[in-house]
Amino acid sequence: VSSNRVMLRSEAAEALENLFAGADDEGIYLYAVSGYRSYNYQASIYNPYSGYSAPPGASEHQLGLAMDVSSAYYGSTLTTEFGYTAEGQWLANNAHNYGFIVRYLPGKEDITGYYYEPWHIRYVGVELATELFNSGKTLEEYYGEY
Repeated sequence: VSSNRVMLRSEAAEALENLFAGADDEGIYLYAVSGYRSYNYQASIYNPYSGYSAPPGASEHQLGLAMDVSSAYYGSTLTTEFGYTAEGQWLANNAHNYGFIVRYLPGKEDITGYYYEPWHIRYVGVELATELFNSGKTLEEYYGEY
């Protein structure tokens, strides 16, 4: 990918391409907004008061395993309204088939420490993603870290 803003580790990038192709096959068009972030870039966007932003050194984006996804309607704007769109619903219901989870679920803010982010997906592999999807658990609940 030509833009640093949408880079991922190779395994996650391949899975994301497959996810986007699977969505396309069903008439759902998703857009990559923000993937890998350097420490310095994360520091430049960090807002400790937002409830959406991780401090530099603690962002999943720095792992190269997370991508913020949107639709044509919202462009590069990340909003919880995305979760109620056809694209957001498709992502929530199908991401696990490609190894991704919607990382910050509604009603789990006290567990994850972040508000609901229907746009933020993290690659964990198909097996774990499917287990988490079927159980409704977060990574924190799965690993007992909350």
